[in-house]
Amino acid sequence: MRTHLRFAVLFLITVFVFVGLSAQTFIHPGIDMCREDLELMKNKTLAGEKPWRGAFERLKAETPLSFEVKTYAHVISGPYGKPDIGGSDLSKGAVMAYNCAVLWYITKDKAYAEKAIEIIGKWSESLRSLDENNAKLLVALSGYKFCNAAEILRTENHTAAFTEMIMSVYYPLLRFYFPQANGNWDGAIMHTLLSIAIFTNDRPLFDNAVYHYLHGKANGSLIKYIFPNGQCQETTRDQGHVQMGLGEFAGAARIAYTQGVDLFSAGDNRLALGYEYTSRFLLGEDIFSYGELSHRDKDLRNDYGIEYVYQHYKAQGIDMPYTRSICDKVRDKSSLILLTAFRAAFQGKTPEQRPLICSEIAYPAGALRVSDFKIPEDAIVVSPGDSLQQILDNEAGHKCTIFLKAGEYTMNKTLKIHSGTHLIGEGTKTVLMFTPSVRTAAIMAATPDMSDVVIENLIIEGAREHAAGFDPNAGRFERQRRYANNLAGISFRSEKNYTLSGITLRNLSVINFSRTGVYISGAKNVKIEACDFTENGTFVVPGPRLQHNLLLQRVEGGVVRDSRFDTSLHGAGVVLDHCRSLDLKDCEIARNAWHGVLLSECSGIVVSENLIEGNDGCGILSEFLYKGSSNLKIRKNRIRYNNGYGVEAFAVKNLSVSGNCYDRNGKLGAQEHLCSDLTLQMEKISVD
Repeated sequence: MRTHLRFAVLFLITVFVFVGLSAQTFIHPGIDMCREDLELMKNKTLAGEKPWRGAFERLKAETPLSFEVKTYAHVISGPYGKPDIGGSDLSKGAVMAYNCAVLWYITKDKAYAEKAIEIIGKWSESLRSLDENNAKLLVALSGYKFCNAAEILRTENHTAAFTEMIMSVYYPLLRFYFPQANGNWDGAIMHTLLSIAIFTNDRPLFDNAVYHYLHGKANGSLIKYIFPNGQCQETTRDQGHVQMGLGEFAGAARIAYTQGVDLFSAGDNRLALGYEYTSRFLLGEDIFSYGELSHRDKDLRNDYGIEYVYQHYKAQGIDMPYTRSICDKVRDKSSLILLTAFRAAFQGKTPEQRPLICSEIAYPAGALRVSDFKIPEDAIVVSPGDSLQQILDNEAGHKCTIFLKAGEYTMNKTLKIHSGTHLIGEGTKTVLMFTPSVRTAAIMAATPDMSDVVIENLIIEGAREHAAGFDPNAGRFERQRRYANNLAGISFRSEKNYTLSGITLRNLSVINFSRTGVYISGAKNVKIEACDFTENGTFVVPGPRLQHNLLLQRVEGGVVRDSRFDTSLHGAGVVLDHCRSLDLKDCEIARNAWHGVLLSECSGIVVSENLIEGNDGCGILSEFLYKGSSNLKIRKNRIRYNNGYGVEAFAVKNLSVSGNCYDRNGKLGAQEHLCSDLTLQMEKISVD
């Protein structure tokens, strides 16, 4: 049997060499480690140096050659491994194969090579399918371990059956990713797809995974998983999944780096920022977050690539004091992760360390911005349970300040605001909740000529409950149903142009509405300052791309600044439609499912000094409808990692685009597309 395996592997190597001559070749071995890295690991271990020798001894203790390989043709893996028919055996097999391959490389003990070959061979010959909820994740988490083992043993024995298995069983489950799940899924999927690409010398697959790493939709990319302040998409879920997600993104970056592609530096070293943010919280420090930080699963782990990440950034001159502290605490418990964490090219490299850059734009924003304040002396004080609408109606006709004490206000009807109303709360402690019986909008204007209204220092919540769930990502699915509660947040709309006036929204969080978060139409003198409009705009009727985080329509005069417009599930961050004389400045506009900023038939608009990143459309699009926009200034914005152009504009009269900083927008390299054509935006038609 072993003789046949050797002949098979020689045939495979010949095939790989031939394929490599016809395409851009990869370094081999070249997944987690290249040849120089493997040699460093071996030489340091055999010399008895720390920490290699200790990690080696622990790895040996974890890797008994008596391990019994148990395989299945059809593996069933349900949520959190229930039911589990072969799933844990597949995972254990992948771990043991990688462990054995590393131990063989260090010791040249053939018993380890033979055990790894046995594991890979038996699973390759038996596995036919995986099914149930966790099948895709199981494949993603085990695939790169199997591939690493096979790659290290490329000079020894592995078979064509393994290549057939990973391409016919593993690859079909992973090829279209799964960004709708929490981000750890796509992190793991990219981790394995990059491994498969290198092992099979498939450059298009490698490039596809790299592109997804930077531009994947929903929760699927680095820029969407880690926010500009370092917070992760799963930070409000639990810290176990956060560490897992970081480790998978780090693992994918590590593999790409082996092949000369630097994903670690993406987004101003965004991966390092995520590790530092999480490490700081795990070490017990208070830290700011959008949403409630989860204290679940705060155990310090050693299995999420933290040592490798720390060593990588240290060699690049990036100071990571909190990550270093955790490494110091878990190093004596680590085995494979520590043993393989060092690159030969980084040895002796000790550049001066410099701090990480953390975005301060809209940080913090919304009700989170409020700290200490005094209740206005002339305020009408309202408590949860009081009839807020009755109080508003009683004060109609003259100016009034209404102070909402801390608590949740359950609203069964749309709240209608009169002219002269100043509505103020206690920051995150004051929450307006709207039941499913409320339709159209949570808050509306009581009259079509409403004026002089201020709403500030509170949360307007569109979800069915305000408390953070165990899995906040799950709430998205509820809001994305076609017939989900069809509700907007604030909807101030006049019957004629500019009859509404003097609207100020300040330190306000409007979150989780299926329709548009804030929609103001036919108003003048609008101010939106230090607000957080997030996760609004889904698939509900009338459909996607018609509901957004912020929609200003036929608004004249005003400013939108120092605010956050993130993660609209099917819409844009900010839409300015037939608006005049508005400034959009110092805002974070990120991770939206359409454009960051959409300008339609506008004039006199200045978009400046914003962070616009990770949107699935353009960073900024000025579209043509029937006349086009005029007098637009787009300047000094940080525009990066958007799937369309950084700035795209059609038929704009007097357009000024200057001083913007672009990074990796779109697929074609060009960051701007400024066109004079009268081109309507339409759904793209793909032609086979």
